[in-house]
Amino acid sequence: MAIRNIRKMGDRVLTKKCRPVEEMTPRIRELIGDMLDTMYQEYGVGLAASQVGVLKRIVVIDVGEGPHILINPVIVETSGEQTGDEGCLSLPGKTGTVTRPNYARVEALNENMEPIVLEGTELLARAICHECDHLDGIMYVEHVDGELRDVAADEEYEDEAEE
Repeated sequence: MAIRNIRKMGDRVLTKKCRPVEEMTPRIRELIGDMLDTMYQEYGVGLAASQVGVLKRIVVIDVGEGPHILINPVIVETSGEQTGDEGCLSLPGKTGTVTRPNYARVEALNENMEPIVLEGTELLARAICHECDHLDGIMYVEHVDGELRDVAADEEYEDEAEE
């Protein structure tokens, strides 16, 4: 597998709607492996295919419980609300306050093109919603309440608060 370049905010590919995956091919299987490698290399919890320049409806997510591969995901249910800091590998060094559902249920296909359902709360729900937004050309900055902040500034603030 290989590490792919992550497209940064301002790249037009991030504003485009992704196309469904019709069948599993060796190239799609390789893409999924590369996406996982890239996500882990960059210490992310999720990555959409558009973020590596491929307009296919594929996301990978790992919030610490092992990888989830979602092909053609559709969010079918959400509930509750959570507000917290959110960042993105396509906008490194920045964070913003975003309100998302606290629960999300998504139907998708796995890497064998078999139907699956993934349910999650808290960080997993946030990741599902964030990555599915990418597939429709929406970045989290469109949901930010207030201003984007530098991650380093947030860390300095936390250090001062701990003293």
